[in-house]
Amino acid sequence: MNNTLIVETKNLTKTFTGKEVIKCCNMSVEKGIIYGFLGANGAGKTTIFKLLSGLLKPTMGKVQVLGMDIVSEHSSILSEIGTLIETPIFYEHLSATENLKIHLAYMGKEDGDIADILSKVGLNDTGVQPVSTFSLGMRQRLAIARAIIHKPKLLVLDEPINGLDPMGIREMRDLFIKLVKTQGMTLLISSHILTEIEHIADTIGVIVNGTIVREVSMAKVKAEYPSGLEDYFMDIMTGRKENEDTY
Repeated sequence: MNNTLIVETKNLTKTFTGKEVIKCCNMSVEKGIIYGFLGANGAGKTTIFKLLSGLLKPTMGKVQVLGMDIVSEHSSILSEIGTLIETPIFYEHLSATENLKIHLAYMGKEDGDIADILSKVGLNDTGVQPVSTFSLGMRQRLAIARAIIHKPKLLVLDEPINGLDPMGIREMRDLFIKLVKTQGMTLLISSHILTEIEHIADTIGVIVNGTIVREVSMAKVKAEYPSGLEDYFMDIMTGRKENEDTY
């Protein structure tokens, strides 16, 4: 594996009941960047994230995370990954602090600064309030807190700004950028809000029908499409952009 890559897949394939949902998929994610993962509904984004996190096993192909095989070395990788995939599940009768304490214990990293993380995600005033009373936005903030509390090397975030108001979206955007710059994390983020990806991503990956068809720097997209990422994405989706991009 290339030492500059924190994630690498080769010919990754996942089949459900005889149907190939992910097809010979190749992904390369460099260390210390924000990788924006784009695709239409049903294209395979969430399935890819589950494969990278070890929640699903590949039917064929290889997945390496932090230089290790996600299947055979999953236990060694687990504590180095933070995830927010699909609807987060919490201990509803417990507070945000108690939920994070349980997560740290599960990860074997009990030295996390819970108060600091809750402050970073805007939940510092929740006290003993049970999670069952949290709004959708508050639950999303807690899910982000749980993903980062154990200081992972890789963050895998599937639609992390769902349910957030404009102020919350901006706060999380700033937090994601800070995590890369100050803690050296690598972020994989999917979002249907293309302007948010455009604000923060260093690299773009586009998946179509289970196969990643583009991996390109955001700088190149901006140079070719001054009007923005939306036009680039739509040209791929409609087939107007045929040639493969390179870094």
